[in-house]
Amino acid sequence: MPRRHALLASTVAAIWGVNFVVIHVGLEHFPPLLFAALRFVLVALALPFVPKPGVPVRYVIAVGLFMSAGQFGFLFLGIDKGMPAGLASLVIQLQVAFTVILAVIFLGERPRPIQLAGIGLAFAGIGIIAGGRAEAVPLLAVGLVVLSALSWGIGNVASRKAASPHPLGMLVWSSLVPPVPLLALSLTTESGIGTAFTTLDVTAVASLLFVVLISTFIGFGAWTALLARHQASHVVPFALLVPVFGIASAWVFLSEVPTGAELAGALVVLAGLGLTVKPPAASLRHLDARGDCPAVVPAVEHTGAR
Repeated sequence: MPRRHALLASTVAAIWGVNFVVIHVGLEHFPPLLFAALRFVLVALALPFVPKPGVPVRYVIAVGLFMSAGQFGFLFLGIDKGMPAGLASLVIQLQVAFTVILAVIFLGERPRPIQLAGIGLAFAGIGIIAGGRAEAVPLLAVGLVVLSALSWGIGNVASRKAASPHPLGMLVWSSLVPPVPLLALSLTTESGIGTAFTTLDVTAVASLLFVVLISTFIGFGAWTALLARHQASHVVPFALLVPVFGIASAWVFLSEVPTGAELAGALVVLAGLGLTVKPPAASLRHLDARGDCPAVVPAVEHTGAR
């Protein structure tokens, strides 16, 4: 990979890492479910400018529900309930492990032993973080972000089953789905919705535009462009930089100083994820990427079912 493309991949990882800080800032102005719904309302405005996904509607709905509504609904709720932005950028990467597990169940894929070891190591790292941060971070918040990773994993499997020839089209068209459940839940469970609109300021608008324009369209566009030019096994490992940038930017901008347990757990998680995405002789397959961080999809052996 040319140096400029490696720099671009690193820049995308930085954007997605910093995006967790931006989400934290946005949640100071918007209720979490409303913020998530607005994100996808704005993404869906690009509908006239992208091709149709070219897959059955059921897959578009599944991706919209799990990869979009579920992933970001749970993520935003988790950060709102007290999950530090930097830590969230790490924990959500469990979607890698969940994707491997779900691919075994629903796609008949067979993970390699090194991937199973990586999954176990990654979950052990989360256990270290949860144990060391129990007094500082509500376990409910940690659980919500783990659910976000699980929902993302389900969305990854749905995306792989769909195999859309137009990833950007799938991203935008599936964004029609999340506003319905998210807005319905927001209207029935959240307060301060009216205040969020009457007290809009530059910071609130900027945070919303960042997650839509910078993180989603620019980040996703650059990532898919790199995957179109290089083997996925050369691009996907850059995704492991997302939590590095996430924790670092939260440290700088939000004064979230990592504890010793968090740093130790983070190293264990990254080591586990590194084993999980380590490519075999064949190239890694690329599923999808979302706005906040890429879908890191490890290669697994097939047993025949697709």
